[in-house]
Amino acid sequence: MNRFAIANIQSFNQASTLLLDKRYTLPMLKAGGMDVVDHLKEGLIEPDLLVNLNRVSRRAGGAGSSISVIDGVDREPSLEIDATATLVDIIESSMVRKHAPVLGQSLERAATPQVRNVATAAGNLLQRPRCWYYRQQQFDCLKKGGSTCFAVEGENRYHAVFGDGPCHIVHPSNLAPALMVCGGMVHVIGGQRESLPLADLYHMPDKGVRSESNLQPGEVITHLTCAARPHSGFWTIKEKQSFDWPLVCAAAALELDGSVIRTATICAGAVAPIPWMLPHVADALKGVNVDDEAALRQACEGSSNGAKPLTDNAYKLTLLPVAVRRAVLRAAGKLNDPEMEA
Repeated sequence: MNRFAIANIQSFNQASTLLLDKRYTLPMLKAGGMDVVDHLKEGLIEPDLLVNLNRVSRRAGGAGSSISVIDGVDREPSLEIDATATLVDIIESSMVRKHAPVLGQSLERAATPQVRNVATAAGNLLQRPRCWYYRQQQFDCLKKGGSTCFAVEGENRYHAVFGDGPCHIVHPSNLAPALMVCGGMVHVIGGQRESLPLADLYHMPDKGVRSESNLQPGEVITHLTCAARPHSGFWTIKEKQSFDWPLVCAAAALELDGSVIRTATICAGAVAPIPWMLPHVADALKGVNVDDEAALRQACEGSSNGAKPLTDNAYKLTLLPVAVRRAVLRAAGKLNDPEMEA
């Protein structure tokens, strides 16, 4: 491991300045540092400066001050979440549970309790892919500047079923699909813009295989905002219920008239290189009574339409409609225990 300096800064402005400082060839941000430390241990990065964001906060206050509600005069309230809010801050927030429960639900079984106590909201959104070919130093894959995506002809059971490559990673964030169905916005400092929709934060591999985000040089995420979605839910399907990555996951936000779905927003995770919106499923859900099991199953069955599985991951096409249906049921308050079968 190479030698590097650590800058303990006090503001996001300082972080942006250091990212653009010509004295450093590869400055990197670190908040919780879970993914950064993994990359250092795996020899995937050699920064000469780590900019420590742990002491940075946009506001003063005690526990819970990293999340707030912005009341709208002529519109619904919205949530504001600091970039350095921990996953536990989001999970335990009464404001999140009331206004956008899908956010907390997406994180309640992510990683381990120890990781959830340290990892941050922005860090979760910007974590790098978990593809084992990318993570192992000996594979010179496309994402590291090579000429081959080894997943195409190799071990690909956890890889993407949507998207045409050339890299077949899946997006690793659970929080991202949840924010997508709440109309999430990313607020930044250090560039020419102040904010962008969460959907614009990411790009497909054919738009730049070496990176996953559209952050510009010097841009630092300061906070996130999203609309209130009180009828929202998340469901993940994993191989085991302890620390594991999702095989598939789904987030749903509904507008309800009693038990009838007026409108829906559906986003899938762990199936594509970006959070994968399912507008055709959302359309199919309009007018469906969530107590009508047959109609609900039929509407969710189209979740896998357009998928192009690799040799070993076609099972995701069976699991995804299940995850979507359970997310919808949870959003409607019909399914509260993530351990129960539906």
